[in-house]
Amino acid sequence: MTTGRTPLAIAPDHPAFAGHFPGNPIVPGVVLLDEALHAIGMLTGSDLSACRISAVKFLSPVRPGEPLHIHYEMPGGGAIRFDIFSNERKVATGSIRALEIG
Repeated sequence: MTTGRTPLAIAPDHPAFAGHFPGNPIVPGVVLLDEALHAIGMLTGSDLSACRISAVKFLSPVRPGEPLHIHYEMPGGGAIRFDIFSNERKVATGSIRALEIG
């Protein structure tokens, strides 16, 4: 099983903050998931532009500028399990399966 950990950076001036939510911004779940998939794909050399999302749970809000990191496991067969943390607080968890393109 392959495992890894990497920082995740979401710019504090990301355009999604303007509408999510004005005066009390949080990182939209879709942004968190997209950035996580991109980071995992870059580290593993996997093309995750097409993947099946088996499950994702957003456990705690993330504010602009919060330090984040991802821990992921690849048990085989294209499966990837991940957790996203802000310091030691788990903010999201999920599992996906990479799909072959073509």
